[in-house]
Amino acid sequence: MKLATLKNATRDGQLVLVSRDLSRCSAVPHLAATLQQALEDWAHTAPELQAEYLALNAGRRGSKPFDTHHCAAPLPRAYQWLDGSAYLSHVELVRRARGAGMPPEFWVDPLMYQGGSDELLGPTDPITAPDAEMGIDLEAEIAVITTDVPLGTRPEQALSHVALVGLVNDVTLRNLVQADLAKGFGFLLSKPASALSPVFVTPDELGEAWHGGRLHLPLRAFVNGMLLGQPNGGVDMQFGFDQLIAHVARTRRLGAGTLLGSGTVSNRDPAAGVCCLSEKRVREQLDGISPLTPWLQQGDRVRIDMLDALGHSLFGAIDQQVHVSKTAP
Repeated sequence: MKLATLKNATRDGQLVLVSRDLSRCSAVPHLAATLQQALEDWAHTAPELQAEYLALNAGRRGSKPFDTHHCAAPLPRAYQWLDGSAYLSHVELVRRARGAGMPPEFWVDPLMYQGGSDELLGPTDPITAPDAEMGIDLEAEIAVITTDVPLGTRPEQALSHVALVGLVNDVTLRNLVQADLAKGFGFLLSKPASALSPVFVTPDELGEAWHGGRLHLPLRAFVNGMLLGQPNGGVDMQFGFDQLIAHVARTRRLGAGTLLGSGTVSNRDPAAGVCCLSEKRVREQLDGISPLTPWLQQGDRVRIDMLDALGHSLFGAIDQQVHVSKTAP
C-alpha cells in the first residue's frame, strides 16, 4: 500500500492512503490519525489499512484528488533518523580526490550517523539556508521506516521490520562539513532538515525490484530540469538495509518510526551520473575540469524521483526550490 501525510493544523498531519497511480487519496481516522500512530501497532493496523487500500484502488471507497503540494513529510517528525553511506563508490571517490585511500574496515563496517529528525520537510517545501556560501547540496537517497526492532536483530531478521520504503533529499551544507567533523562529534550544523518523498510504500508494492535489502531501480536526480544522474539503487550498495538495520541494532532497540537512509545513491559507472553535486564536483576535479559545478543557489530547483518498470512514479517526486534567507520563507 501507499501512504502519505497531508498538512493540517497539527504537527503530525493527517494520514491518508494513496491510490497506486497516485491520483486519489483517502483519510482513515478510524484506523489511525497519523502515520506514527499506525506504526505503533503495525501488526494490527497494517492489515486493516491494506483492506482499505484495496477498496480505494477498486473505487469502493470515498476519495479526493491527491496533490503533493498539500503533503507534509509522511513522518513530519520522527523519533530517530539514521543515515548510512552504503554506496562506497561515492565514499571512495571523495576520499581519492583529497589523496586518501579507503580504510579496509569501511568494506565490512557500515558508516552511519544520527541526524536531526524533529523536522522533516514535505516534498515541495523549500530548501532553506541563511547563506548560499554555506555550499548547499542535495543528496538523493532511498530510505526505510521501521517497526520496533529488538536489540541484537540479525541481518536475516531485519527486513521483517521494514514497514515502508521511500526517498529522501538529505540536504548538506558542504562548506560547513569540515568544521563539523573536525570537532569529532559528527555532523550537526552542516545537516539542515531533510525532505521526504510524498509517498512511502510497503515493500510488496515494489515487486521484484525489492530484494536482498536493496531497491533495484534507477533513482533520478535533476537540478533546474537537467538530469544530474540516475544510478541504480541496487547496484554497488555495499550494505543492504538488512545489514544497516542489524548494524545499529547491535547495541540498541529501534523504536517504531525510525527512519533509516542508504546514503547518497552512487554507481561506479560514470554513465549513471550522480545524485549529489559533491560527487559531480569530485569527478570534475579528478578529470581536470574547471571551473567546478557550483553549489545550489537562490531559486534553483531540485527534483528527485523513481519510476517503476512501466515508467510510473512510485513515490511521487521530491520537488524543492532553494530559498536563501536569514529568516524563514
